[in-house]
Amino acid sequence: MADTLKDIPEFFESELGESIIARTDALGAFRELGPPDLCHIIKANAKPGVREIGSYHYVSGVDASSSATLAAYLNSLTYSMDESQSWFTKSNAWRIRSGIYCCFNAFSRVDVRVEVKIPGGVESYYVDVRGERHEATASIWQETYLSAILRAVLYSDDSYYRLAGYRKIDPITSLSAEARFLEAVENLFWRGWQLGSKPEIQVATSVHNHLTAGVMKYFGDSFRYGPAVPLFERLQKKDPEVGALLAQAYIGQNEEIKAVKVLHDDLKQTPMSYPLLHVQVDFLRSKGQYDMALKLAKFAVNTTPSEFLTWAKLTEVYIDIEDYKNALLTLNSCPMFTYSERDMHRMPAPSKTHLPIKPDIVSSGVMEEDSAGRETEADPNLLRLPAPALHGTFAKAYTLLTRLAAKIGWDDLLKCRSVVFVMEEEYRIQKAKEEEKKTTHSPTTEYSPVEKPISEKKPIEEEASSEDDEPLKSNEAETKSDELVDNMENVNLEDEDKSSSPKVDGPNITAPSLERPQQAAEDNKEKDLESKAPDVSFSFGNKRLCERWLDNLFMVLYEDLRVYTFWRTEAAHYRAQQMSYRKTGTEWELMGDLALRLWHENEAKEAYEQCLDHKFSAKAWMKLLEIYAKEGNVQKALLAAVKLTVYHERWYHEIVYPTEIACNLNKLIRKEGLSKMQNILTSMNLPRPVEKLMTRYFDYGELFKVEGYEL
Repeated sequence: MADTLKDIPEFFESELGESIIARTDALGAFRELGPPDLCHIIKANAKPGVREIGSYHYVSGVDASSSATLAAYLNSLTYSMDESQSWFTKSNAWRIRSGIYCCFNAFSRVDVRVEVKIPGGVESYYVDVRGERHEATASIWQETYLSAILRAVLYSDDSYYRLAGYRKIDPITSLSAEARFLEAVENLFWRGWQLGSKPEIQVATSVHNHLTAGVMKYFGDSFRYGPAVPLFERLQKKDPEVGALLAQAYIGQNEEIKAVKVLHDDLKQTPMSYPLLHVQVDFLRSKGQYDMALKLAKFAVNTTPSEFLTWAKLTEVYIDIEDYKNALLTLNSCPMFTYSERDMHRMPAPSKTHLPIKPDIVSSGVMEEDSAGRETEADPNLLRLPAPALHGTFAKAYTLLTRLAAKIGWDDLLKCRSVVFVMEEEYRIQKAKEEEKKTTHSPTTEYSPVEKPISEKKPIEEEASSEDDEPLKSNEAETKSDELVDNMENVNLEDEDKSSSPKVDGPNITAPSLERPQQAAEDNKEKDLESKAPDVSFSFGNKRLCERWLDNLFMVLYEDLRVYTFWRTEAAHYRAQQMSYRKTGTEWELMGDLALRLWHENEAKEAYEQCLDHKFSAKAWMKLLEIYAKEGNVQKALLAAVKLTVYHERWYHEIVYPTEIACNLNKLIRKEGLSKMQNILTSMNLPRPVEKLMTRYFDYGELFKVEGYEL
């Protein structure tokens, strides 16, 4: 009998228990939701003198409500022992002797553990950051249960947690389990801020945190906010700001009148709440009421100038109304926060890795493995693009900058930039003029006081309004330190000559020239100006200094546009010459990503489809699933869902919901009805094991009554 589990991943330890020690040592480093659960087992051999072996895998979605449920998971692994060898080897058989299940409690910052001896008893306790053991109370168990569900929901599609050997199973499989989840949410709701929040939020609140994000994702991915409404109604009575979540739930259910009433009533009680204001802003934008949305977005900045979200929302509204100068000035005012890596602990290198594939998946003929060889190679110009390395507030700011560029074009964006910001060359010329004035004027001449370039965060001249007559406040957040900007996601912005185009095999092609952005005057010039004697006057009108991080993002955008422009020109040339245009699968995938970043969805779709002609790519299939679902192309969307589901099953992602696949299929169920989707799936004549995997999405839709399930 083999020493491995037949259908579950395993990492084998060099030293027995080293993974548990590594996790214990890392407990103090976890800041938010914590890492995936860790399941560790020890196997013993019936033959005397054979050394015991330890192995582990990561898992999420296991019911962590009690020691009994976690012990049940450990016991279930005994049925996965590989019994593929013949009966007469049983005397030398390996068996699971014991197991430890570790589940991080993100509320109390402790690791709850259940130890099982097989056969034998169950012991449960929790370990604190000092490594000390304590008895797990009922409240600790409830916190652990909710922590585990939130990780399962929020990590289900998180690229950071696409680990080898990470098993993901469904956290909620019945209506009663959903009700239990809501009960736990209600009990712990006011402590949700302790869990932290998305990286673009500086200060977690009762409305903006991982708990509320998990609840909104869970109900939002199936467009069925109904069960969450009574919960939010009760919580709203204690804090009107919860009305932001309630209003979003009503809007998600197409009950807009109720949403508007909630916003009206709650803003009367808490007029300074930016979450409430933002729900109203987005609702007004969806109705084309941009002037009203603008007033509210400005007011939200006034009430909370230290948050990135308020400035970003105002930037979006300015782009909506085509006020691109103010959009750029407002973007420049965004407070930027250092991106913190997600909670994860380092493990010692395993002595052996076991990543089995289920026989049904292998025999289906549908499974495709990640490619190797030439199709994974790519032009260095594509591989070195800095934009994919952006995270957190920098990634969000870049999305706003690319949206601006998509609206007005690169040339006009550069003109707009030079109108609102002081350029380096402009500063030098002005400085030279002032130096010349100093030497030619007599010492007795009186000069006006120094006029420094305005750098206050005041991007708009306020319209006269009784509701909004306070000028936008300066954001004095310390987050814009030189250290932060210097570490801006480690983007590669060397000053080497970037005008050279990507290498091309084939006829000479001249791509349209793309103007390289001039450098804006650095923000340290402000200090330089302040230190000048009062007999020198620098005047740049109403221009601001461009923040260094935004100047860097312009260079990131230039790199993206340069490569994209060359690609499109090259492709058009080959088409005109009726020549075959060849790229590797990886190059097509990277160009698809590039096109999406620059808001060219049709070109992205074309690139991803080309990629799949050359190699298997889960990313390309996922992006195409989103595009096909948006287009309403059921046949192609189902094909993408099949490919992805089989791929996920191969890598132990057995979770059906919430996932990106389920979310996109639910969009189609809403549009087309469940029965049509089921009929098209049947007509695809899939192998039975694959069809069985696919019907789980529809079974979920029926059980939880996703909109369109009865059609």
